[in-house]
Amino acid sequence: MSLERGEYYGNPKNRFWAVMEALFAIPAALPYPERTLRLTQEGIALWDVVAGCSRTGSADSRIHSPVPNDIAGFVRAHPSVRLVALNGSKASRLYHRLARVPEIPSVALPSTSPAHAAVTFAEKVHRWNVVRTACIRK
Repeated sequence: MSLERGEYYGNPKNRFWAVMEALFAIPAALPYPERTLRLTQEGIALWDVVAGCSRTGSADSRIHSPVPNDIAGFVRAHPSVRLVALNGSKASRLYHRLARVPEIPSVALPSTSPAHAAVTFAEKVHRWNVVRTACIRK
């Protein structure tokens, strides 16, 4: 669904936007361009670890031959980056294998995917609060 819509977390069952609403008061019902603009205003860049890959279906477990995004280049261009937050264990594994930026802390967070229902929404919000904390200007 996300690929079809051309939107990060475009599946309405994915809890990413609900988590962002809980943390940053960005209404999940806003149009996608407004939600992403509001994330940027909060100091959040939303980007995939993988720029391209071979994959049958939408499951992250089906990713083959991944090509990483240039996260190190992004960090060089944006020296205010304080944290790389990774949505789920697959993103974390790919980041550490392909695109890790050693000088920036990273954190693997519970996936917001509907397939990852073992962690409650409240626990996801609690764990994802590290993103909000990293965004607070000092």
